[in-house]
Amino acid sequence: MLDLTKIAGQMQGLSEHLSSEVAESNRRLELAKEYLKQACECQKELLERQEKWRDRILFANATPIEPLETCIDIPTPPKVHTVIATDGSQIAPNHHEIAYCYLLNIGRVVLHYGQNRHPLLDSLPEVFYRPEDLYIARQWGLRTEEWMSHRRTADETTVLAELACSEKTEAPALAMVDGSLIYWFLDQLPMDARDRILPPILEAWQQLRKAEIPVMGYLSAARNIEATNFLRLLACPHPVPDCISYCPDQLEAVPCKKFDNLRDTTLSTTQLQPGQRGPLWRSNNRILQLYEDQTIYFCYVHVGTEIARIEIPMWVAENSSMLDQALGLMLAQVQKGYGYPVAIAEAHNQAVVRGGDRNHFFALLEREMIKAGIKNVGTSYKEARKRGSIA
Repeated sequence: MLDLTKIAGQMQGLSEHLSSEVAESNRRLELAKEYLKQACECQKELLERQEKWRDRILFANATPIEPLETCIDIPTPPKVHTVIATDGSQIAPNHHEIAYCYLLNIGRVVLHYGQNRHPLLDSLPEVFYRPEDLYIARQWGLRTEEWMSHRRTADETTVLAELACSEKTEAPALAMVDGSLIYWFLDQLPMDARDRILPPILEAWQQLRKAEIPVMGYLSAARNIEATNFLRLLACPHPVPDCISYCPDQLEAVPCKKFDNLRDTTLSTTQLQPGQRGPLWRSNNRILQLYEDQTIYFCYVHVGTEIARIEIPMWVAENSSMLDQALGLMLAQVQKGYGYPVAIAEAHNQAVVRGGDRNHFFALLEREMIKAGIKNVGTSYKEARKRGSIA
């Protein structure tokens, strides 16, 4: 039980800390705006430096594909269109429950506009209980919960592609997922584990590509700094941006970190008006080398309530009409959802496993175990005691 009276005494110190953080953030923002203005005038030279020394640069940075000062009004989407979204949730395995297993639940949503068609709102649950599902991650030194999360990511994408490609409609369509399309966690996985996650995702994107349905990752409250870090090429005081030679330890206070931790979204707030997008960027995340011809591009969009980061595969970014239409459909979704895409929000609602659902799941499992003749079915004493107090 949380003792609020004890916490209240710590609030003043927290408030003072946050005030100083805001002041420092404002200072970094003003400095970044000055560097951005300079970078707009010498963007070509910065791109040449970035390309020439890319293998020697040790900090995350993206490549602008359009002029840095780009601010484009997002076009109005067609009235007749379809939006597809998926999201996932799970019940993690627990040794204290009546059986050691886990469940993945993928929420599916298809919303038709201007077509007089019923929406699809449901979920696809799957229970994993076989040893090869529960313990496969151990060979790679991964926890089952961690592997379960990675598998859910792949399932969300494959279900999205199957759902989108099965829709028989001539209307423009958009496939959306919550979060990034850059699966940075893959970089930490052994090759065998990675090969079970990434190829199905890339294949699903290829299916969407053939169906000419753009796929988009929507990031709310994004913390990325790739675009802002591009300005560090201008702030570098050395003859060339050779981090390996001049600044090998990036955890230290290196001279180009003049606006360290300033988020891309914070800088974009000073550039964009509601309904506008900034320049397209190509991410240079190392894991994208495995994406082949589907590397990830991104841009920042002022959706009215916030600056959202929008990620798309290369084949969407290089098709200007597809990109414009996809951004228009996305912005309409945000407006319909009062600040967040309604299709993604509904997919989450379909996927989420609430406390009552969890209890019903284990009650159903207990009934099946008893029918199968298994005795002494029940939770551990620890789990039972945690669910109720005797004090």
